[in-house]
Amino acid sequence: MQSIGITGVGSYLPEAIISNAEIGHGAGVTDEWIVRKTGIRERRRAALHEATSDLAAVAAERALRRAGLTADQLAYVVVATSTPDHPQPATAALVQDRIGARGAAAFDVNAVCSGFVYALKTVEKLLLSAAPGEPRHGLVIGADLYSRILDYSDRRTAALFGDGAGAVVLGPVAPGRGLRRVSLVSHGDAHRLIRVEAGGSRRPASASTVTEGGHFFRMDGRGVRAFVQRTLPVEIERLLTRAAVPHDAVRHFVPHQANGAMLAELWPDLGLPRAALHLTLERYANTGAASVPVTLADMDRTGAVAPGDLVVLAAFGGGMSLGTALLDWTLTPVTADTPTPAGELLSPLTW
Repeated sequence: MQSIGITGVGSYLPEAIISNAEIGHGAGVTDEWIVRKTGIRERRRAALHEATSDLAAVAAERALRRAGLTADQLAYVVVATSTPDHPQPATAALVQDRIGARGAAAFDVNAVCSGFVYALKTVEKLLLSAAPGEPRHGLVIGADLYSRILDYSDRRTAALFGDGAGAVVLGPVAPGRGLRRVSLVSHGDAHRLIRVEAGGSRRPASASTVTEGGHFFRMDGRGVRAFVQRTLPVEIERLLTRAAVPHDAVRHFVPHQANGAMLAELWPDLGLPRAALHLTLERYANTGAASVPVTLADMDRTGAVAPGDLVVLAAFGGGMSLGTALLDWTLTPVTADTPTPAGELLSPLTW
């Protein structure tokens, strides 16, 4: 049977670097407090003219170059985000237009910080069902601009997030390679742990919702930590058992970059004795749905992962949603001969 795997990866982090000192001043905390509580030292912030689709389009272009493909070869463009450019149209439609993916189906997925893994599973299944002669490549992008929805006086959330986008190209790979298994689960009874309460159909935007701060991101940090500690080890055990893969065969673990202190505490309980734990949060903080593909792009760029390595991805976010994936890495290391189709990076979108 045909298998689907990652054939290209790319990322984009905005130029502006925001230090803990800058964040801490407004939230009433110190650099030392932020590092001790989160492991984060800095994060990126989008420019005023940049929206989620701008970051997503650049990451997409870079992933396509890495894959040696052009946008017109895509069947799908899917953006995982909980900070879209607008309530509608879908951010993916804007990205499709920007990169020139004419004819591709474009839509968004919102599973908050788990969205990239949810989109990965969706596009894999769509590509496997393609009829003969139909395009067999899809683009999965995780992108978020949490800087636009943070209350910078709230020390529980102000320091945690950065802006960024990561993208992968999915396409045919050798049978038995690529995505070996993807598992998704949601716990809707815990949806109150992470929320933006206003701006939707239940509490439409109004002067009162703005005054009350209803459009800011809110999180019960202790509740989220307890949820992840309780559920993530179970999900990884289930993923590997169903894939019939022993724990010691896994070489890399790429988690959602939520909080370094929490991940350090959780890591010994995951039972992956020969895996490397990959963290990019020290430099980029939590980039929401972008955090897993941004980390994959860093791994690819630095040569930290090799063909044949087994990689476990794990993401968790509002809803409460969890997504885990086991993949057999198929990208060959970057060399001077790596295909890079011609074309400049995209300019910001204007309306």
